[in-house]
Amino acid sequence: MPETDVAAQASMLADLELLRMAAAEAGRIAMGYFRRNPEVWFKGGNSPVSEADYAADRYLRETLMAARPDYGWLSEETADNPERLGARRTFVVDPIDGTRGFVEGRAEWCVSAAVVENGRSLAGVLECPARGETYWAVAGGGAYLNGDRIGVRAGGDRLSIAGPKPMIDRLPPQWQARLDRVAYIPSLAYRLAMIARGALDATFVKPNAHDWDIAAAELILHEAGGRLLDSGGGLPAFAGEQIVHGELMAGSGELLAAMAGVIADPDGR
Repeated sequence: MPETDVAAQASMLADLELLRMAAAEAGRIAMGYFRRNPEVWFKGGNSPVSEADYAADRYLRETLMAARPDYGWLSEETADNPERLGARRTFVVDPIDGTRGFVEGRAEWCVSAAVVENGRSLAGVLECPARGETYWAVAGGGAYLNGDRIGVRAGGDRLSIAGPKPMIDRLPPQWQARLDRVAYIPSLAYRLAMIARGALDATFVKPNAHDWDIAAAELILHEAGGRLLDSGGGLPAFAGEQIVHGELMAGSGELLAAMAGVIADPDGR
């Protein structure tokens, strides 16, 4: 391996270890509020944010930026600063992905943290403390759950799919007969992790997902053999000027190909 590649790999692994440490502690902070009636506010009308979100975000920002002061910062719970666009690498963070479920006492939520360079995630961690699960990946190094390598499952006669019902309904009839629809999962990042570990075959994603929802999970899914794709069939880019995405799909194999036709032609023409 060329020396420059060795240095780049070492840098990504160092970032991964930093993310793992920080996400684990942020998860412990969030668990201190979980199922203990944390104070909750609403932003944008109906999107909840809790005191746990703010506490975890504050810890992550202070810890990660102290360790990498030249990196940019993009988080759901921090006002965006365009100065991040001048950084070579950027932390993309959601202190609690799935806040609504967190507030309701559901276990499917996670701390999501990624390092992004040139629009691609290089390292990503999902810390899911209420489920005792930690997912991580580094570009080119595979995806892991609690230290064990994971991968998407091979398609069978029956396929499980999540996401908005109107999007699933647009799949061709020959697919409808094979699908088991999965109940709503409040954390999009966790939904993608379920595909990565083979617990779910696919999901549609409604418009308005933000970078912090998917930057870490996309890398984990990619390294597990799956893909998160946009309506043009391309990989979403992260940490640029545009941080909001349109309809997305995630999965693998023939089902993903069928889903591509759905979001490429949302009117069913």
